[in-house]
Amino acid sequence: MNALKVRTRYEHTIYACYIGFITQAIINNFAPLLFLIFQSSYGLTLDRITLITTTNFLVQLLVDLISTKLVDKIGYRVSAVCAHFFSGIGLLGMAFLPDLTGNAYTGLIVSAVLYAIGGGLNEVIMSPIVEACPTEKKEAAMSLLHSFYCWGHVGVVLLSTAFFALFGISNWKILACIWAIVPFANLVYFTQVPLYPIVDGDKGLSVKALFSKRIFWFFMLLMVCAGASEQAMSQWSSAFAESGLKVSKATGDLAGPCTFAVLMGTARAVYGKYSDHLPLKKVMIISSVLCIVSYSLAALTGNAVLAFIGCALCGFSVGIFWPGTFSIAVKRLPTGGTAMYALMALAGDFGCSAGPTLVGFVASANDGRLSAGLSAAMIFPVLMLAGLMTLKKARNTG
Repeated sequence: MNALKVRTRYEHTIYACYIGFITQAIINNFAPLLFLIFQSSYGLTLDRITLITTTNFLVQLLVDLISTKLVDKIGYRVSAVCAHFFSGIGLLGMAFLPDLTGNAYTGLIVSAVLYAIGGGLNEVIMSPIVEACPTEKKEAAMSLLHSFYCWGHVGVVLLSTAFFALFGISNWKILACIWAIVPFANLVYFTQVPLYPIVDGDKGLSVKALFSKRIFWFFMLLMVCAGASEQAMSQWSSAFAESGLKVSKATGDLAGPCTFAVLMGTARAVYGKYSDHLPLKKVMIISSVLCIVSYSLAALTGNAVLAFIGCALCGFSVGIFWPGTFSIAVKRLPTGGTAMYALMALAGDFGCSAGPTLVGFVASANDGRLSAGLSAAMIFPVLMLAGLMTLKKARNTG
């Protein structure tokens, strides 16, 4: 790779952000593939396993909040390097800390905290870095960027499933070390690529100014619902397929989270290609309706085939939620700056925590029936639809 091109061409900045979203996919989706392994190997209950995911997203939420001030002070390059360092250390921690701490659950929680710090920083900085690049069709660029989270998710599921088939699930700790290579390699990449000004510090809106704008609160609601709608299904789809639909782990992983991620990535890539012809708000409203239908199929039919279809359609339906909300917000609040990105990421991560947590605790209260948990989580796409309809009728910027 030509070193001069890496340092001067914005394409490499975008490539590094793509890998950043792949890193995000690894830290969010590798552990859920091991939920039942954690349950059998470490004797963990469903609600304790749920708290691993909850910890991940709550720490990301805290980092999002801190980032409203921190990122502008230390700079985007330092933030990117730190994000990938903590992501890599957290993945390594999964392999070693359960034994080193003498308490497997404590080791897993500490690991989740470490990689969540990286995830929180990644989530705040990747979108504005790409938004600042001198590209045309900003909405398309944003949608394509977020599609790499999906392709990373697919890669995690497929490659992990292949690894388990070849070397056995008992060697999952080795795989955790292999996945850690991705953030460490991208850490080096981010030290070289060019970065462009986001919004000058004296022009970006303050947190107080953002909070005073009514439309900003609609964006926060949409981000909560986007994260919850996506992760409530994604985080539990493998375990749901295995325990509720009585299929093998490999089948559960492939038919659940893998298909979910493929269709979510497809939705984002398709919108990225045809964004000029697809009104964003209308697409998001239609997607909300489809998401409600998807949850109904997965949770209420009791039929394995229809449930699989529901999981898959859910991936397609939620694809545009997260990048679409960012794109609308940037248009309506162009001087939002780092504070806006950080607070919206915070809202999204709150949703990412709330969705899977609600599923887990409702399932535990109903004899472990994940279908009951998914039924409860249907409230999030319903609220997403209501928020979008309200936003569509709004005639001012807050």
